[in-house]
Amino acid sequence: MSTLSSDESGSPVEGLDDLAAHLRSHPALRAKREIEVVSEVLGARSWVHGPGDDGAVVPLWPGLLAGDAGGQVIACGEALLPAFVAQDPYGAGIAAVLANVNDLAAMGAVPLAIVDTIVGAPELARETLRGMRDACEWYDVALAGGHLTVHDGAPAVSAFGVGRADAVLSTTHVAAGQSLVLAACTTGAMRTDFPFFRSFEERAGRMGDDVRLLAEVASSGVCVAAKDVSMAGLVGSLAMLLEWSRLGVTLDLDRLPRPSGVPLRDWLTCFPAYAFLLCVPAGREDACLSAFHSRGLDAAVVGTIEESGLLALHSRGHTAPVIDLTVSGVTGLAR
Repeated sequence: MSTLSSDESGSPVEGLDDLAAHLRSHPALRAKREIEVVSEVLGARSWVHGPGDDGAVVPLWPGLLAGDAGGQVIACGEALLPAFVAQDPYGAGIAAVLANVNDLAAMGAVPLAIVDTIVGAPELARETLRGMRDACEWYDVALAGGHLTVHDGAPAVSAFGVGRADAVLSTTHVAAGQSLVLAACTTGAMRTDFPFFRSFEERAGRMGDDVRLLAEVASSGVCVAAKDVSMAGLVGSLAMLLEWSRLGVTLDLDRLPRPSGVPLRDWLTCFPAYAFLLCVPAGREDACLSAFHSRGLDAAVVGTIEESGLLALHSRGHTAPVIDLTVSGVTGLAR
């Protein structure tokens, strides 16, 4: 069996095949299959730029707004798990904003505003709104409004984001020969009650510009497609990035940016506050990496997109397959 030996960066002593099997069967990845109901009801379609993108693309026509030269609006939305909202309403408010801001960034958009819906008891609503207010200040986006229903039963929190993109990053742009880059903030700490790697204190005052960096690399052409690493974890999010094209990649774990002291298995399955998978045209890698390095963020080339359709892990000369996207989907969305 292929093995990963222990090292100073915290790699666990475990088999690479075992790690691949763990990722393949991880509940967070398997839960994405539930999205298939969308295609069951609405059928196969282009989904504007997808399916599988982090936001919907809405074109603007020149002259529609005063001084507008065209462009595209990106819209997205997130619903929070009721159990998480009940346990940590302030954290849920932060998460609602963060998830939307990251989705907008992954589409190449500059985040502009958040609206919300909150159903819950008065104190829960207060704490949720406090979390949203603080997060909107960190990311320099407007909390533009929303809906509140005071309710003593199970809580429900959702938020919706809107942004503006000059160049859209879409999974439909993924092509063989592109380099796969992981850009991430690797300073911070893992929550003890939820697989979330937080870096709010460490990036205080810089988070707004951090997420807007994706719009810059999109406009400059050094990145053509992206996916934020979220609930499905790094490998699950990578599978979703490749699902539309049915292309593959071998993820080089030895080159993967990750926090010190965090086991590899945990880093591959957690939701980081800031982590993006980027598809970069050949020859543009240095420009892409330097954009993140200049802001004190980690970034590295961790693979090359290829025709095989196989998503695999590689470490110390050994390779283990995770999922063959030519025969297995992730979300089940039909194109």
